[in-house]
Amino acid sequence: MASRTLTLRAARSLSPKVRELTFAPDAPMPFVPGQWLNLELPTGGPGLTRSYSIASAPRSDGTFDLAVTHVEGGPGSTFLHAMKVGDVVGAADPRGYFTLPDALAPSMLFVATGTGVAPFRAMIEALAERASPPPTTLLFGVRTAEDLLYRAAFDALAAAQPWFEFVPTLSRASDDWPARRGYVQTHLADLVAARRDVDVWVCGLNAMVREARRTLRETLGLPRDRVHTERFD
Repeated sequence: MASRTLTLRAARSLSPKVRELTFAPDAPMPFVPGQWLNLELPTGGPGLTRSYSIASAPRSDGTFDLAVTHVEGGPGSTFLHAMKVGDVVGAADPRGYFTLPDALAPSMLFVATGTGVAPFRAMIEALAERASPPPTTLLFGVRTAEDLLYRAAFDALAAAQPWFEFVPTLSRASDDWPARRGYVQTHLADLVAARRDVDVWVCGLNAMVREARRTLRETLGLPRDRVHTERFD
């Protein structure tokens, strides 16, 4: 059951298939960066719900962002991509435990593919408000450069703040792509080896999460409590 109503305040395209929606709740909606919520959508039959990670840190005005991939023929994402400013949906309370602890590790590596970057954007925004964030790297894998959600913001933060490093990698890179290529799993070894006492956070589709977790724990020998994962399929 929806516990509140959300009103769409703004929307923009992040990539050809991903739309960012900025919502304002009708009542206070406390959440922790990394959490997700269920939307109750008035389409596709009764009781249609979809889950999305919140893609922004808490704001003073209560608004927050979601990054929604359009799935061809999917009633939920089709509805959300067609929403206009002022339209409303229902929502349940945010939930989830894929959140940073109060005592942060000496170093952190965030690993994301696709819209799995959403909770990390929220975490990174929150870290940027701290006086002394730990060294943090975002390893972000997508197919092409146009699929790199929030690229400009991540590039700008990396240029301005020495604690943050942005490492994009493309599985279908063009010939002129100057940075890393291939799947995120192939870059874990050197990024982990370059850091001491690192905690690794992984979010994406199940196949990537499973393979990354196997690499981190079995190949690289990270303890169970230093590998944190969340999947969304």
